[in-house]
Amino acid sequence: MAEYKLLLPSMGEGVMEATIITWLFNEGDTVKEDDSVVEIATDKVDSDVPTPVSGKIVKILKQKDEVAKVGEAIAILEIEGESGSTASEEVKTETAAAPDTEILKTIEEPLKTASNTEFSGDIYLSPLVKSIAQQENISESELKTIKGSGLEGRITKEDILAYVSNRGNQPQTTQVQQAVTPQAAVSAPVIAKPISVAAGDEIIPMDRMRKIIAENMVKAKHIAPHVTSFIETDVTNVVKWRNKHKDIFEKREGEKLTFMPIFVKAIVKAIQDYPMINVSVNGDNIIKKKNINIGMATALPDGNLIVPVIKNADQLSLSGLAKAINDLAYRARNKKLRPEDTQGATYTISNVGSFGNLMGTPIIPQPQVAILAIGAIVKKPAVLETKDGDVIAIRQLMFMSHSYDHRVVDGSLGGMFLKHVHDYLQNWDMNTEV
Repeated sequence: MAEYKLLLPSMGEGVMEATIITWLFNEGDTVKEDDSVVEIATDKVDSDVPTPVSGKIVKILKQKDEVAKVGEAIAILEIEGESGSTASEEVKTETAAAPDTEILKTIEEPLKTASNTEFSGDIYLSPLVKSIAQQENISESELKTIKGSGLEGRITKEDILAYVSNRGNQPQTTQVQQAVTPQAAVSAPVIAKPISVAAGDEIIPMDRMRKIIAENMVKAKHIAPHVTSFIETDVTNVVKWRNKHKDIFEKREGEKLTFMPIFVKAIVKAIQDYPMINVSVNGDNIIKKKNINIGMATALPDGNLIVPVIKNADQLSLSGLAKAINDLAYRARNKKLRPEDTQGATYTISNVGSFGNLMGTPIIPQPQVAILAIGAIVKKPAVLETKDGDVIAIRQLMFMSHSYDHRVVDGSLGGMFLKHVHDYLQNWDMNTEV
């Protein structure tokens, strides 16, 4: 029999570690090739890890709630073959090989701004390490003194815990000087006053995803000065067109034809007209994105929120958008998203109308600079201009609200972009093919 090391696989750009949620098998159990053996969680999404070989689990190396790095062994399997076989070592070499330095730079550059709002972005911190740094009030200057043992010199959990345990031996003057630094004072987290709990109140601990959402929302508001513009759009043609095609489309494709692909199509066209909406901010630089990747805010059955991404939405037809949107929504609600499915968005849409809301003021996901909220479609009397004069008619009306980052998007750009989305929807061609 041979020994095989089951490694934590790559989970997409920028994801370097994951937390073990639960093992689906125990030590001594036999597993078959492609069996899901463990559930893991990253700061993006939960997923399963399958085994590429059949065998018996002889040792679990990473227990529940422990963190493993990509390429690190999480379990040892006993498989058929000669003792000392190098097959698993070859897999390990391929899987755990360090990515090219230039590729890592490309991956990490946008992440620095996205995930380290309390720090300048000169160092990459995983969500776990960053959380420890915040809890222990470790300043950026202190972090820079920690020698990381991880990939490309990154600070690991073990590195920062070792620093915390020896922190009392550090010179007192360093910490005092940092405490009076103006920049440190500005970025120091606000500590809320304790809230009293009355008799009969129920205390519900936040689950892992809710904690991540809360942290990301606070960061997003801290980084970007939000401005929101509103517009009311007559989508009567859109409603009529969908009613005409939805049954035909479902028979032909086996897919539902919702309003979302139509909205995304209009957003993509407006981004092509105003590409400076499709940007990110990195320090004093503006990164103009080549790809148009649309994030789609999706409510989950447990009340949490996740944003799967329609990659290269500008290259998809209406039919292609419908299929991509239905697939992502289904997998999001059934916890089948892959980590890469939630990465790389350059602009986001949120359908608050699905809850019957007329409008909303959504928070911009970092590192994007804008997000569009779509309200409920409601029948209303409206004034129409005709060749015979103004008339009042029953129309299908909908509010849209566009939140944008005032650091780089002024009212003119934010407003004109919204007006173009409005125009594309209001003047929807009834002869459009799907």
